[in-house]
Amino acid sequence: MVPLCAQEPPAAPKQARTPQAPKNLKVLKVPPADIRATMQSFRLALGVQCDFCHVKGDFASDDNPKKDIARKMIVLAQDVNAKFPDGKEHVTCYTCHRGDHEPKTAPPPAAPAAPTP
Repeated sequence: MVPLCAQEPPAAPKQARTPQAPKNLKVLKVPPADIRATMQSFRLALGVQCDFCHVKGDFASDDNPKKDIARKMIVLAQDVNAKFPDGKEHVTCYTCHRGDHEPKTAPPPAAPAAPTP
């Protein structure tokens, strides 16, 4: 007899890919689970892609000198935030960069005044 309800055995459930723990973190103080969101915030604050600071395909590499500059800027923001007694984050990359890889050091030029009638 051939069973009428013959089925293949259920496939083993796919395991969720757990990201590898980040390597070569020297100044970043975030849990490994938050590293992607943190890096995304840096990327958006500077208006760049990951390979602006990282070597494509090897995020742990220190071969891109911009990565060292980024570390110094992270320490700068950490130092400023540490001076606030409430323990909150008051300064981020976006505070100065505003979506540009060069920090904004002056406000945009004022619009010309509208002529008076």
